[in-house]
Amino acid sequence: MTTPPTVAEQEPGNGAERRQVTIRQLLMAEWAKLFTLRSTTFTFLTALALGTGLGLLFSASGAREFRAASAAAQQDFDPVASSLGSYIFAQLAFAAVGVSVFASEYATGTISTSLTSVPQRGRLMAAKIIAFATAALAVGQVIGFLSFLGGQMILSSKHVPHASLGEPLVLRAVAGCGLYLAAVGLLGLAFGALVRSATLGLVLVTVVTLVIPTLSNTLPHAWEAWLQKWWPPNAAAQVMAIKQPADALGPWGGLLLLLLLVGAALVAAAVAFRTRDA
Repeated sequence: MTTPPTVAEQEPGNGAERRQVTIRQLLMAEWAKLFTLRSTTFTFLTALALGTGLGLLFSASGAREFRAASAAAQQDFDPVASSLGSYIFAQLAFAAVGVSVFASEYATGTISTSLTSVPQRGRLMAAKIIAFATAALAVGQVIGFLSFLGGQMILSSKHVPHASLGEPLVLRAVAGCGLYLAAVGLLGLAFGALVRSATLGLVLVTVVTLVIPTLSNTLPHAWEAWLQKWWPPNAAAQVMAIKQPADALGPWGGLLLLLLLVGAALVAAAVAFRTRDA
């Protein structure tokens, strides 16, 4: 695994003096680390396959359900949400990559090498966050647009209602898919830095993003309604829907709630990273 470069200048009479690594050098080194790991590329490709492949399946299933539904139920059909529903599975792949940003270095011991090259822990963590966030956002947007475009082709071929990017709110929903996936990945990064274990970090993200939202459907109605509105992943998922529940926080309010959770987790991770031994 590569580590951030150490830059030194030789000056006459002064010996070798280390010069602080620039932000650009640090980001390049972190991007190189991220994609040097085979698991990163494999997991992002898995997310791409899950997001687009299951998006097509969900769209085909949505078309069948639309045809079998009553006229009243057909009015609630959301073709955009139907195509983007595969985010539920793709988010776990993003979380896995995020968790590995720190956990893999702790597992292999290379975190000590990174800290030797960049003793300023705040700078090192910021570079890791930025490098991962940009990569996750790019991959997330690709998944969102491919899932939407492929899914709408399926719906159109089945002669059921479908949408285009030029329609109101559709672009927000599709781009929101990539934002949501990147946010979940950052949550994984924070958990990985906190617990220093890829397995435990992924378990924590899975509980937050998948287990609790799923179990909420089995709870009494009042509790289910509260979790659907206020549990961050549930609330943020509304950014990918055109038709919103009457009592929802709204697409941006829900996404903001998730980002606040991610921000709190990253702050906790930063404090732990700065105060604990490598």
